[in-house]
Amino acid sequence: MSVETPLRIVIVGHVDHGKSTLIGRLFYDTDSLPDGKYEQIRDTCKRRGVPFEWAFLMDALQAEREQNITIDTSQIWFRTDRRPYTIIDAPGHKEFLKNMITGAASADAAFLVIAADEGVQEQSRRHGHMLAMLGIEQIAVVVNKMDLVDYDRQTFQQITTEYQSFLEQLGIEPLQFIPVSAREGDNVAGRTGENLGWYEGPTAVEMLDDFEAPVPPTDRGLRFPLQDIYRFDDKRILAGRIESGRIEVGQKLLFQPGNKRGVVETIEWWNAPTRQSAGAGESIGITLSEQIFVERGHVAAAVDDPPSDTRRFLASLFWMGTEDLLVGEPYKLKLATQEVECIVTEVRDVIDGSSLKPTPDADERGHIARYDVAKVVLETRHPVAVDLQSQHPALGRFVIVDDYDIAGGGIVVDVLNAGEEFSLSKERVARREREVRRGHRGVLIELSGATADDVAPYLERALFDSGIDAIYLDSDIADQLHTLLPQWGLVTIITTEGDDGVTVDDEIFLPLPTSRQEVAGLVGDLVAHIR
Repeated sequence: MSVETPLRIVIVGHVDHGKSTLIGRLFYDTDSLPDGKYEQIRDTCKRRGVPFEWAFLMDALQAEREQNITIDTSQIWFRTDRRPYTIIDAPGHKEFLKNMITGAASADAAFLVIAADEGVQEQSRRHGHMLAMLGIEQIAVVVNKMDLVDYDRQTFQQITTEYQSFLEQLGIEPLQFIPVSAREGDNVAGRTGENLGWYEGPTAVEMLDDFEAPVPPTDRGLRFPLQDIYRFDDKRILAGRIESGRIEVGQKLLFQPGNKRGVVETIEWWNAPTRQSAGAGESIGITLSEQIFVERGHVAAAVDDPPSDTRRFLASLFWMGTEDLLVGEPYKLKLATQEVECIVTEVRDVIDGSSLKPTPDADERGHIARYDVAKVVLETRHPVAVDLQSQHPALGRFVIVDDYDIAGGGIVVDVLNAGEEFSLSKERVARREREVRRGHRGVLIELSGATADDVAPYLERALFDSGIDAIYLDSDIADQLHTLLPQWGLVTIITTEGDDGVTVDDEIFLPLPTSRQEVAGLVGDLVAHIR
């Protein structure tokens, strides 16, 4: 008998709008609680002299009860008559938005909770935007706490009209707006009394059962990010979790980044019989018939369907850092098992996450403020393997780390240097990029006076010894710069008239590239010669 895969639901909403209460009631009304759990919490509340709250079923930690907010993203399981579910309870307090991104990233569908007595809040809009960014298409809006507005139909309709209009601007068409009272149990798993007799749509549980199951990840192309490399006796085992697709013994694989190829010799399992194939969701190890150099972060795929190998891609980014994101500043990017330094080289537009209004002059200010959503060009120090989020979510979603803390998250919208024609006017290395590489700003220092020429060489040496890449230029040698710069350890590029080609040190002549791929090949040859 096969194990039924749970449907993964993320529940988001403004703090205090009743997410944990809704989840507790869902468990109780579907008989999914462990035996005696309800009675245990009820008796504990009675001993402490506090009223029973359905949220206590989920908020198990004493610290969370005292703060009255859910801090950590948690995954919990229950089932209806139709199928099992995994509910990802994501925090609503904006200090914990980073946890929500982590929780929502693997969801198949979402409940977005809005309290009837407070209506649409800033966090309600932010959460809608983040769900849209993460590509979650199946969304239902639960208007909770209807008992606090006397189950007023007009209040429900006002919230529905306002929030539906907002979601439409994001390209989201919510499947249903559902009025409920999680505390009283109205319209959660069943219809109690006449409180919501005017509502004819599905209950919350019926809506869960109406969500469509996602395309099985085994039906997608193979994506196998490597987590580590192990050596046992004479075996070199590449270990990881298959995110999508299948791996079979004898299959030809392509590893990105780097376009390295190998053939699966064995599939290794821990404390399990050897098998000839493995599928999505399974953690395995593989050995190759011939050894190649791959490491943590490389991604194995089918030869005819690999991810992109790139250093530049367009991303939709949500920023949550305590400090503004700065163009040109280095950050750590985490994508699947890949970790690499990155910088934002271009800000194409910035939108306020709650109002959806564009920020004026976004491309000129050089930073992204907290809680803003932006289209940016990200450039990584080393090549990475990426997919568009719409095609392979596992390699299309990422987080950005600043000072060891998750400060942003987003999705890959487009790959910018995978075979497209290049435009020299757009590909120049930015000054800020050079400054980041060298570790200091570029400045012009002018010395004047009778002894300036004597002081300059000593200043050059002192700055250089202090870690500053300083160069003293004699005023008489300006016309000789292109011959002097190589002497100072700088690779100098100039253009001249003549036949198409690339000359290196007057002795090597190579064809002039006409595409990005040919530039990449030329760089490999030049690096080998320069080093």
